[in-house]
Amino acid sequence: MPATWFVFFFLLILVSVWFLIRLNKPSTTKNLPPGSFGWPFIGETLEFVRSGRDGTPEKFVRERIERYGSPLVFKTSLLGHRMAVFCGPEGNKFLFGNENKLVASWWPDTMSMLLGKCLNTSRGDDATWLRKIMVACLGPDSLSSRYIVTMENITRRHIQNHWQGRKEVKVFETVKSYLFELACSLFLSLEDPKQVSELGSLFKTFLKGLGELPIAIPGTRFYRAKNATNAIKKQLMVIIKQRKLAIKQENATSFKDLLSHLLLSSDENGRFLSDIEIANNIMLLLFAGHDTTAVSITLLMKSLGEHPHVYENVLKEQLGILEGKSRSELLNWNDIQKMRYSWNVVCEVLRLNPPVIGAFREALVDFEYAGYTIPKGWKIIWSAVMTHKEEDNFSNVTNFEPSRFEGAGPTPFTYVPFGGGPRMCLGKELARVQTLVFLHNIVTKFKWDLLIHDEKIEYDPMATPVNGLPVRLHPHHV
Repeated sequence: MPATWFVFFFLLILVSVWFLIRLNKPSTTKNLPPGSFGWPFIGETLEFVRSGRDGTPEKFVRERIERYGSPLVFKTSLLGHRMAVFCGPEGNKFLFGNENKLVASWWPDTMSMLLGKCLNTSRGDDATWLRKIMVACLGPDSLSSRYIVTMENITRRHIQNHWQGRKEVKVFETVKSYLFELACSLFLSLEDPKQVSELGSLFKTFLKGLGELPIAIPGTRFYRAKNATNAIKKQLMVIIKQRKLAIKQENATSFKDLLSHLLLSSDENGRFLSDIEIANNIMLLLFAGHDTTAVSITLLMKSLGEHPHVYENVLKEQLGILEGKSRSELLNWNDIQKMRYSWNVVCEVLRLNPPVIGAFREALVDFEYAGYTIPKGWKIIWSAVMTHKEEDNFSNVTNFEPSRFEGAGPTPFTYVPFGGGPRMCLGKELARVQTLVFLHNIVTKFKWDLLIHDEKIEYDPMATPVNGLPVRLHPHHV
């Protein structure tokens, strides 16, 4: 047996013993939620992953609610951790309202090890400060004044280069490349196609390692992801040093992007982010700023292909926005606000298939919920998918009905694709504008047919058509 494999199996045995001890450690708390910790080491992780890859992640939660007769919370073991699964709008409301009091954001070890210290892995005052800095660049004011022109110029160029003149396109990979290019431009003012392509390739390797066990042995996905992460951060550090030099020489007035903002922002005590902290946060936003939105746009195009009458209504609204504009005139903030029906369609897409299943929290103290005790240190997961697919929350729950979002919209805490509370997705508004700018440009130029009807959606870990959504394009002749 090669030495590498011997080390691998030896480490696997040690890790297994550690998890066995941890998961079977007697609890002094008697009133735990009903449920099962499953198998030693793996817990119920395999069933959890399998339900996602089968395209029915809500099945994992629903089966246990029925099995244990506990509609609000049950216990399980996922990713080597004891967990409480909070169900429905009641659970969402409790968690969002008790952030930094009873619970705090938590991410699996792999995410923390790869990203390092950043917004997602920070808590308390550090997290509050980082959110405040980033909101200044990702909120409506910045989007309306800085980013829409850049977005549409890159979108038009992308469609011209990768869609026009082609009969068929695989939507997911094409859109992912487009959104990564857009994120590099918005966050870093990075325009060099070669450098963007190289970073994009490294990011693909990084993403494949996020859902793996953190075993850094040659041949594993995590090992490759760690190497890719180091290469990405090395490039980012070079970009950061170049920008700092430009700022020092007072030549940075043309860089009105997130990188310059992070370099120039300090807290109330005058502390600035270190270069590695900036690199970590830029990496987080490059990841979050293109991957989940690529999923949303892909599923949006799938839904429009499946519902021609919805497509026609979207097209009508978008053509109305073009009235009075010259062919070269770009979208503006007021145009985005007029896309009410189009955004209702996007919201219904996100209801039926939120890009991510949910998110994690950690109990900061022992606390009571639904008559049960959640011990300090336990991890907690809330499920957007389960909440969105309950008949109690949405009538005719499996139907595609954008009208759900007219007027006051859904009942609070029943629609949570962006989370809620202090940890609501920082890029929600950015994602909205990115999606609508792309939607405007694609529907006013093409109609499309789905080449694979009823293409399966799997969560691995994000919602993705298994064949990448190939479509046949039909250009509008105007």
